[in-house]
Amino acid sequence: MSGPLYVPVLPAKQHACQAYRQLIPAVRAAVVPLWNLPPRQGAHPDALAEGVRHDLRRVRTALRRHPAWVDCPFADEAQQSALAGALSVDADEEQRSALAEALFADAGVSPLRPVTGPDRSEAHQNAMLRHARATGSGLGIRLMMPGHWDDVPLHAVRDLITRVDPAVEADLLLDLGAVPADRTDAAKETRRALDALLPLFPWRTAAVLGGAFPDVTARLLERGSAVVPRSDWRVWTEVRSSRREFDSILAYGDYGADSTRGIARPPSTGKGGPPWNALRYTTGESYVLVKAPTRGPGRAAAVRAAAQDVLALPDFRGPVASRAETWLRDCAHGHGPKGTGNVGDWLRVGHVQHMAHVVRSLRT
Repeated sequence: MSGPLYVPVLPAKQHACQAYRQLIPAVRAAVVPLWNLPPRQGAHPDALAEGVRHDLRRVRTALRRHPAWVDCPFADEAQQSALAGALSVDADEEQRSALAEALFADAGVSPLRPVTGPDRSEAHQNAMLRHARATGSGLGIRLMMPGHWDDVPLHAVRDLITRVDPAVEADLLLDLGAVPADRTDAAKETRRALDALLPLFPWRTAAVLGGAFPDVTARLLERGSAVVPRSDWRVWTEVRSSRREFDSILAYGDYGADSTRGIARPPSTGKGGPPWNALRYTTGESYVLVKAPTRGPGRAAAVRAAAQDVLALPDFRGPVASRAETWLRDCAHGHGPKGTGNVGDWLRVGHVQHMAHVVRSLRT
């Protein structure tokens, strides 16, 4: 195919950026992430600008000139207005706040592609359309479809794409949201959506994004571990089996080792939170989560025991698979608290093993 093989939706946070950088070059070459800026509702304009600058610096450092989309889907109305105003090419120099510089500094050479959608404000849409036209970096159109295709306002989609400059390359990002096992019609609804959307525009890429790992909750891990079917992968294989004429531009996407709720959480302050989280592992058919304590006596030994449970899985791929499997092996066989990590480390390891496994699966 001409476009990316895999489009993971990743939070613009330290653990995800580190995970992307730890992919081997052959895997990274097949991955074009959709980076989500974390929500910063209610922030003072100066604090918002500084936070976004920090997020974008982190993303650019991870990318090293590789292409990617960048989105801010969790922005409230005030933040969306600030983003739109900052990106407006009609604004004078004073109106172009530090936020504009933070979002798309060096836009002429930046690989970051802005994203908008039919559910965004008209001001936001116009700002992103102008930016895409001015920079030539392309434009992502993200369409949320958490339920049925009939619930999607097709007229709003048509209105948006008719305003895209003919010289701009645009990408369709069809986001299914969470795909639990009881969402049995997701593949059928996805095919309906693609049949309606793909003929509307000469898309550069069309990615089908679906939630991957479930949200980590006390109920999910009440027995110490959980094995959840990979329903989003089942949807993808059913969609691909239909053999449509647009297959050459279709790409698979998911939320990496995070959940659709987890990626929307604000940046951590380092305080509070439950005294446990989980190690994550992806097999051919399932997502495996093993409970691990974040604090308390015996924490290190319990984390190592959780890593040993992952290594005991019949589908564990061994330390040659990626840096994640190497970390899990070292954690399981180590001694003392060093090398057992924290929640950020466990998410990073989860993303690395997941993205590497997905790329291998897609190639085969």
